[in-house]
Amino acid sequence: MPKTSARLLALLSLLQTRRDWPGQELAGRLEVSPRTVRRDVDRLRELGYPIVTTKGPDGGYRLGAGTELPPLLFDDDQAVALAVALQTAAATGAGIEEAATRALSTVRQVMPARLRHRVDSLQVTAVERPGTRPNPQADPQVLVAVSAAVRAREVLRFDYTLVSPAEADADPAGPPPRRVQPHHLITWGGRWYLVAWDLDRDDWRTFRVDRITPRTPTGPRFTPRELPGGDVAAFVTARFHGSDRPGDWPCRGEVVLDLPAHVVSAYTRDGVVEELGPDRCRLVMGAWSWPALAATIGRFDAGIQVVGPAELKDAFAYLARRFADAAAGEPG
Repeated sequence: MPKTSARLLALLSLLQTRRDWPGQELAGRLEVSPRTVRRDVDRLRELGYPIVTTKGPDGGYRLGAGTELPPLLFDDDQAVALAVALQTAAATGAGIEEAATRALSTVRQVMPARLRHRVDSLQVTAVERPGTRPNPQADPQVLVAVSAAVRAREVLRFDYTLVSPAEADADPAGPPPRRVQPHHLITWGGRWYLVAWDLDRDDWRTFRVDRITPRTPTGPRFTPRELPGGDVAAFVTARFHGSDRPGDWPCRGEVVLDLPAHVVSAYTRDGVVEELGPDRCRLVMGAWSWPALAATIGRFDAGIQVVGPAELKDAFAYLARRFADAAAGEPG
């Protein structure tokens, strides 16, 4: 039989993994008698853990929500995961870097030496891609308010910061508050976004959370609408691609490149590459506009044969004229 302290930790870990545990099953997992399980449950209650006894044919236990935070117990894997999560908090764009650093320091102080050594060996640094501007930080309080409205399914009213100063000058009073049915709070490229149904525009919209200033109180409760496609990741990806169809670009074309397929594949994130020979391949890919697609394909230093459509050929001709004017020093 394991020692009492180790057994209590194992029991607590089991209670945290699912909502209800039959007493007989707990006894079997811990390799003790049901009577020992009852005694261990009483010991955990004395330590402040609110464990509720459930009724049923066999009886069971459930870890409830307490009014006070009891001592937290982590196994080795949980401690390492917590350290990594807190160290990478800077990349979330949630504006919680200082709080995460203090939390990591607090947790580290109560860890045993062997775990503290493992955590100290994990030095994780979040690095932005070269040439990119730092993403604006979302206010943690705004994140909490928006998340609460999503969870409660309550209409959210907020002021939304204008992007262009010229737009602000044109309307000194500012636009009226937005009224939306909030559905999902997501992260994309280090920024936080709210996916919501805009009640005034009668359409789905995506809002940057760092530009949201919530108004109180929230509005009435609503019945959630079905998101187009049913998958929030596919929906958001399509919107950032400039398409209303989940998972697709509004402009898609096909070319043949005088390059090996493995070379093109290494620089093509979401295109389809087909080998046509040792030094030729077919590439099918998309972009948010035809000139953008032509420019993306044009970065390959190789011969290009446009298979279609005609809009892609026109885009290459358009870019050729622009580049020729640039080379001649003429204004575009």
